[in-house]
Amino acid sequence: MKRLTAYLSRLFMTDALILFGVVCFLLWLVNCLRSFDVVSVKGQSILTLAAQGLLTMPQLSIAFFYVCVGIGLARALQALQANRELHIIHTSHGLGSLWSATAVVAGAGVICVLLLSNFLEPYANRRLNVLTASVAADLVSSTLKPQRFTQVTPGVVLLIGGRSGDGEIQEFFADDRRDPETRRTYIAQAARVSTDGTNYVIELRDGSLQYTEADGRFSKVTFGRYDLSVDRLSQPMGVPNPLLEIDSLTLVSNAIRSGAWPQDVVSLLVNRASEGLRVIGICMVVLAVSGFPSGRRSRFNVPMEAIVMLLAFGERGISAYSPLGPSTGALLMIIGGGAVLIARTWVRPAPQVVTA
Repeated sequence: MKRLTAYLSRLFMTDALILFGVVCFLLWLVNCLRSFDVVSVKGQSILTLAAQGLLTMPQLSIAFFYVCVGIGLARALQALQANRELHIIHTSHGLGSLWSATAVVAGAGVICVLLLSNFLEPYANRRLNVLTASVAADLVSSTLKPQRFTQVTPGVVLLIGGRSGDGEIQEFFADDRRDPETRRTYIAQAARVSTDGTNYVIELRDGSLQYTEADGRFSKVTFGRYDLSVDRLSQPMGVPNPLLEIDSLTLVSNAIRSGAWPQDVVSLLVNRASEGLRVIGICMVVLAVSGFPSGRRSRFNVPMEAIVMLLAFGERGISAYSPLGPSTGALLMIIGGGAVLIARTWVRPAPQVVTA
């Protein structure tokens, strides 16, 4: 690697990593504040709050990772132009080093975001579901106060009549309104929380399960014993998608072993792979816009950071509504950035001077 390429690579990566670290820390603090009921209401320690906020970070960090890479690259290129270093790079035939440094940053970003989306995020989802179920089980078994309504998760409210010394719960009541189409109500004379070492279960005895549909229809099922998984009460949207807890290597291995490629597995793998294309696309667009010196003075100087944010917003919108898949916006950025780069680096023939 040339010295100029190494210098530019360090400059681009430093700005991107600093911005990414600051954003991660701020979002972690916001997640902790949003989950503060884990400490204040559910009786957990501050370490549980910190762990819950940390485990939600991989999914959020994937969403803004390529934005941080693009802003870091743009800020570094603007600093080079302000110091006239960008002019020197172009006039001294250093354009190849500029392209190589951008490729190094894009390649490192692709590797990082693919590790996040394919391995770290599934692991964090798995640990977060276990932690959330553990908090809910502890809330039901020991922390929940008798004769007091307590919200386990948005849309789920619990009430118990009392608790005996051996952990037996009397008069258990749970109201689940997360599904707008169906309201579930669990009523039991007694309950107890148990675990098999992996999953937590609420053993309901001598009770009923009531369903209320959106159109007003009502149904009721009585039981002598009913095992209610804590996951059904602890997850904000009900039963979690088990595929989100499995890393991509395991998904591919299972598909190859079985010979079947379900559509939901393929869609999940494509979504995870598209994050790498976003990093490549944002780097190409930023290089095409800010990688060439300009001596023109504009009346209104639009910050490049705002342009990157708007570009990312548009890319997400296109990818979300495009029938071609989640990679549509990233591919458009790659095509558009590549076309601008080719146009700006195209060697035009010098005008011929006609002498009389």
